[in-house]
Amino acid sequence: MQDPAELFELHLEGIEVPRGLPIVAGLTGFADAGGAVSQVTQYMLDTLDHVEIATFDADILLDYRARRPVILFEQDHIADYRPARLALHLMRDELHQPFLLLAGFEPDFRWESFTAAVLQLIERFGVATATWVQSIPMPVPHTRPIGVTVSGNRSELVESMSVWRPSTQAPGNALHLVEYRLQVSDLPIAGFVLLVPHYLADTEYPAVAITALESISAATGLIFPTDRLREENREFLSKVEEQVGSNAELERLVQTLESRHDTYMEDNPLPSPLTGENGDVPSADAIAAELERFLASRRHDDDR
Repeated sequence: MQDPAELFELHLEGIEVPRGLPIVAGLTGFADAGGAVSQVTQYMLDTLDHVEIATFDADILLDYRARRPVILFEQDHIADYRPARLALHLMRDELHQPFLLLAGFEPDFRWESFTAAVLQLIERFGVATATWVQSIPMPVPHTRPIGVTVSGNRSELVESMSVWRPSTQAPGNALHLVEYRLQVSDLPIAGFVLLVPHYLADTEYPAVAITALESISAATGLIFPTDRLREENREFLSKVEEQVGSNAELERLVQTLESRHDTYMEDNPLPSPLTGENGDVPSADAIAAELERFLASRRHDDDR
């Protein structure tokens, strides 16, 4: 194998990356049902403070004929060229907690070298946990919460959140290989596969992005702003309901999916990751008190 370090370039001048951060990953290019990965990664980059600390070489990793870059043609000349990007970012969540985000295109080539490069970066920055997301189309209704399948070595997340645990063979992606290698090294890793209504798989479905952010929060403790996505989802669902209500065949399909979903969930009850041992959801006051304790501890650490 050639040196994996040749696949990326670091941009660390004047930047201090704390050790022990979580890394979050989402790569586009395969089975991004509902636009989950593209929505979440772009939403983070649009709404959170961040700086790019490493970029991967697209000329080595990308098949341009399969995923052609976008050009802007202005009447008689090429005015802009937008190459595909794959980069590692140092991010800050809504509470200014730092984390790393690996986002961009999924490599077409040299998966083993790419995986080794990601592991090099994880070791260099002393990453504490890894979390990644993807989404697939499933015969589930939009009128029920988005379900997830959890993989990796974090059994507490599997037990509390994974609604579907198949034993099957399926096409892999580059982050599957990263997860497989990290399991061997015993780094805590969780992969979330979001189960998206198959009839909405080709749309940008905001609910999927919200669930992806909630899943990442459950795995990392990071806090993300979701108000804009929730408003977009209300508008999106209003249009879906209008279409369903005007189409008898689609209405029957949704009702059938609802019945199958509810029967499955009755046979496979799943506790919410937000509930306590007695099944109670924490009160708003309790959540606020916990948040205040966290902020107080952050202020104490900053004062040292």
